Amino acid sequence: MSAKRSSSARKGPRLVLALAALAVLVALVWMVFTIGNPFPPRTIVMATGPEGSASHEFGARYRENLRRAGVDLHLLPTAGGVENLAHLRDPHSDVNVAIVECGLTSREESPGLVSLGTVSIEPFWTFLRPQWQAPTVDVAGALKGKRISIEPEGSAARVLAHQLLELNGVDTKAVEVRVLAPEQAADALLRNEIDAAFMLTSWQSPAVRKLLGAQGILLVRHQRADAYVALAHNLSKVVLPMGVVDLARNIPPTDVEMVAVTANLVVRKDLHPALQYLFLEAASEIHGGSDVFYRAGRFPAAETIDLPLSYQAREFYKSGRPFVYRYLPLWMAGLTERLLVVLIPLFVVVYPVVSFMPGLFAFFINRRIFNLYGELKVLELELERAGPGDAIQDVAAALEDLAGRANHLRVPLGYAQRLFILKSHITAAQEEVARRQRAGA
Repeated sequence: MSAKRSSSARKGPRLVLALAALAVLVALVWMVFTIGNPFPPRTIVMATGPEGSASHEFGARYRENLRRAGVDLHLLPTAGGVENLAHLRDPHSDVNVAIVECGLTSREESPGLVSLGTVSIEPFWTFLRPQWQAPTVDVAGALKGKRISIEPEGSAARVLAHQLLELNGVDTKAVEVRVLAPEQAADALLRNEIDAAFMLTSWQSPAVRKLLGAQGILLVRHQRADAYVALAHNLSKVVLPMGVVDLARNIPPTDVEMVAVTANLVVRKDLHPALQYLFLEAASEIHGGSDVFYRAGRFPAAETIDLPLSYQAREFYKSGRPFVYRYLPLWMAGLTERLLVVLIPLFVVVYPVVSFMPGLFAFFINRRIFNLYGELKVLELELERAGPGDAIQDVAAALEDLAGRANHLRVPLGYAQRLFILKSHITAAQEEVARRQRAGA
């Protein structure tokens, strides 16, 4: 009977611990599968830019890249970076990612957005008809009365064009402004329907490449590019090398200094981590090559110009994709990462606690036995000090109480031997009391 009680006492704590561990595990699995967005969506929307812009072409390449991973990327053509930013900041919009030029926002203005890094340089191109004798926008009077194409409202080009015109003291009312997308502006300039076209797009833009190789179209050289950069923090200076368009015809005939801005790949903070890693991998493939303005490997870059880098972007630029995203399917990788994020800290905390529990349990069991040993030691000292004729009924009663408590003490089977030794010592003390009582009688 005693063995059965010891076995039951031994199994009780283990059963409680097992049930508690199972409850914690179930709760963690429930959190991983339900809280937040455990599985990446299969369809997302990217705002690009107008037809003929580099952003629009980049969007098509992103779509093809993500299709290989089973993600359907829908492209939303827009007027440009300003409209892209508005879509990202609109909580009712379906847009999750877009290319946005620097200088259009800040982390205070867009707290719900993060950057995956800079992905390209977009020069500010100014193309003119050949009848202009002095092809430069640095002289304010040269633009008066001319037909100028500026990209539509919502484009970063429009913001930058107005910024440069204002720096040069040019009132937009003194010029005839046409609102045309890059591809439309290129065709209008070639048909002599406008005198100048302003564009903010990369070297890879179809509209730019069309105008650079066209007969009779001049590209403006921004002779005061350094001054623009000094006056506007979002601008940088780039140089289009002489002859880079066509060496045989030496186009352009001289080095052309221009101002430019960097473009960022911007996403919402809540975009699934797996998709952020997909976009970062795609950006490395799409933007990692060389350009006339930079060497291979320049982009994507971990630059925080307007918005902070996302956590996934910082990890990617530091050590590449996490191993779960290298070897597991997309949906499983995201789920595994969530499990590791939850379980590893839990293991770090719980394992030492669980390892410490047996020692703590042993301490409390031994303490209960040693407390009774302490009482027995006091009674033995009293018995030694008692003379042959002294009354020892109090010691006998105390030993009887001590024996009763020892008999009712429940300990695990591993501690039964110590309890048995304690009971033996109590019995020996009781026998000594009985012997003295018989001798006194």
